[in-house]
Amino acid sequence: MILPKVRDPRFVTMRRGGTLTDSDHHLLALWAAACAEHVLHLFEAARPNDPRPREAIAHARAWVGGEVGMMQARAAGGHAMGAARDLRGAARFAAYAAGQAAVVAHVAAHELGAAAYAIKAVRAAHGEEAGRAECRWQREQLPDAIRELVLDDQLLRNDICWSVFDC
Repeated sequence: MILPKVRDPRFVTMRRGGTLTDSDHHLLALWAAACAEHVLHLFEAARPNDPRPREAIAHARAWVGGEVGMMQARAAGGHAMGAARDLRGAARFAAYAAGQAAVVAHVAAHELGAAAYAIKAVRAAHGEEAGRAECRWQREQLPDAIRELVLDDQLLRNDICWSVFDC
């Protein structure tokens, strides 16, 4: 489980009683998509004919652009995670990263799931130091508007995210 037991209001949209603006929600989704896409090749090497994780990433971006609804993005995320079902290691974690990126449309706090699974994918494929480098790469991709929020979230949830944010 990578979500906290108590939801952080900073990741709940304003219309649902939290403090997250739509623009920051969109930035979280785009950042999560970038994290997942960066490791997608690890899935595609194992399953080159399975488009579900790539489609999930595309749905995350399409949700930001208003081209698909939240339910479509969420469903695409579920399909990507289904693609991971019978896999192990890097390919499995990369598919999970894509799935988590797509479901940011539904629950913004999944942004960290996309990042954490991407780091786990790199660790599985290339080892601990490569995983730390992936974590640093992800941080370089953070837009200024959400940087502090995400870094604080990484600090708060690092323990339940397999300590992958120690980079």
